Parts: sequence; C-alpha cells; structure tokens
Amino acid sequence: MNAEQLLEVLKAAGIEPGEAVSLLREAGLDDLGFSVVDSHRGGRQPLPEVVFGQGKTAEQVTAITESLFKRTGLAIVSRVPEGFDSFLQEAFPTGKMDTLSRMFVVGEYTGSFKTTGSVVVVTAGTSDLPVAGEAVTVLETMGVPVKLAADVGVAGIHRLGAVLPDILSASVCIACAGMDAALVSVLGGLFPGPVIALPVSTGYGVSLDGFTALFSSLSSCSPGVSVVNIDNGVGAAAVALRILKQIACE
Repeated sequence: MNAEQLLEVLKAAGIEPGEAVSLLREAGLDDLGFSVVDSHRGGRQPLPEVVFGQGKTAEQVTAITESLFKRTGLAIVSRVPEGFDSFLQEAFPTGKMDTLSRMFVVGEYTGSFKTTGSVVVVTAGTSDLPVAGEAVTVLETMGVPVKLAADVGVAGIHRLGAVLPDILSASVCIACAGMDAALVSVLGGLFPGPVIALPVSTGYGVSLDGFTALFSSLSSCSPGVSVVNIDNGVGAAAVALRILKQIACE
C-alpha cells in the first residue's frame, strides 16, 4: 500500500491526516502518571526501552516493568536497587535477576531485530565485571552471540594473548576498563572492527570515579574508538546493536 492508498483508507474511515499522525504518536505509549512507557521503541531502534531502576520506588519499577511485559512480552530492568530483588521476583516469578550486574529480565525478545554478527566484551579486571554484565545481559537478551573475556588488562598484558583469537573473531568489541583504561587503546590497535570503550569507575583516588578512564578513552591514540559514559553497560550494548543492525543490512 502506497501513501496515496493509505490516505484514501483513512479518509474512508473518517480519519483526517492530522488526527492519524496524532494517533500514531500516541500508539505504544502508556501514561502511568509518573512515567510514560514507550513500548514501541523496539520498532524504531534495535534496543527496546530499558527500565532504569535507580532512583525509582519498587512500586514504580514494578508498574513500568508490567506495562512493558504486557505490551511486548519482554522487560529489561537495569540498576535494580538493593532490596528490590524479592519484590520483582514475586511480581514476575519467571523473571531472572543477575545480582552482580543488578539486571532483571522477564520474558523473551520476539521483535524483528536479527543479526549474523557477534560481540566480545573484554574487561581489564575482575572489578569491571558488574558493568560488563550489563552489556552482556542486554546483548544475550536480544539474541546476540556474546563472548566474555575477563581480567586481561595491561597490568598482566600477557594474559590477553590466550584469548586474543576469540576476541578477534567477533564483529564488535566492547572494552571495559577502569583505572587508566589502557586496555582500550590496546584493543583499539589490535581489533579490526568497531571498538566501544566502556569506562568503569573502578580505581583509587585520582581515578576520580571513572573520569580518568573516560578521559583516557577519549584521548586514545587508537583512532576510531567510540566511547560511552562511565559505567554505562546498557549504552555500550545499544551502540553494538546499532552497528550489528547495519552489518545485517549490508
């Protein structure tokens, strides 16, 4: 059906074009009073709406999660506050809570996003795993093949050699690092595909809760590295999904 035919159908139904546009804008939005839930986001972007749990009450998180789950069959919650685990598990018995990354997922992804590519998530240290776990959880939920290479930072860079073949076989690399985030530049120089730097707030005093890792990633001498915000594992996964979508379209 072309645009002209669609307008004829709307006209026959007594719906003016302006009204149709308004209806389309409102479609997929649930106004809960304290939140307007966008269940159609997954139709416009590779990643559906993710509930950011931090700063919300248990009742608010549950209501938003329920809205998404009912509409799409999937709800992903990030940064689940301590103490909310049992609350969410009781409300959604089939859901799964990852206590390390503080991610909660209920349902399955049934949307149109498909990929033939894969992602490798690499951490400089074990302390970076909670942030890396955000990215891994999102990507796995979206059906993306994911490999995790943990604790291979530059303090013992010989460890990288053992997992380098697996890293290089992936389509996209997410490099998670705190401290000086030197691993980002190393992977930026070795990995042939897109590298997404995920600065982590791991580190002592002058690491400044991840700002040093952020500045180091932004200042990387390896050209072409993309950088997301500090501890933003969900954001890193979202960038990877956009890249994989483009790869799938080629």
